[in-house]
Amino acid sequence: MDLDRIDCGIIDLFQKDARLSNKELAAAVGLAPSSCLARVQRLRAEGVIKGAHLEVDPEALGIGLQALIAVQLREHSRARVKAFWKHVLGLPEVLAVFHVAGTHDFQVHVAVRDAHHLRDLALDAFTTRAEVAHIQTSLIFEWAKSQRLPNYRNPT
Repeated sequence: MDLDRIDCGIIDLFQKDARLSNKELAAAVGLAPSSCLARVQRLRAEGVIKGAHLEVDPEALGIGLQALIAVQLREHSRARVKAFWKHVLGLPEVLAVFHVAGTHDFQVHVAVRDAHHLRDLALDAFTTRAEVAHIQTSLIFEWAKSQRLPNYRNPT
């Protein structure tokens, strides 16, 4: 899908604040509200805009610790990779999963109550898996996430 300057403006504004009303968005990109709404609907229908997300304070939910668990698989068959991928995505503690190249095969970002919860998760949900050969856990002290993706198709 080709994105023009206005499409890119809509995407950029929504990445900064997904709660913008159609009227506010239209004014910011210089369109009539009806034209802006049609563009947003097209961007959603084409899969460019995939959703809107709410940011929540982890501590408010009882999350006291986050970690990255690097996972090395015993074998790299498609079935084993797919089975592990499906397993970790089903764990409530998992925030993100990255299938990576290098020493490890996966990096799994988890959120837990405390160190005991992390230990139990590692032992019960990772090391018991037949496809897992080795894990290495790194505690996360602080983290930040960019609020927007760079646009290499139509930079502004």
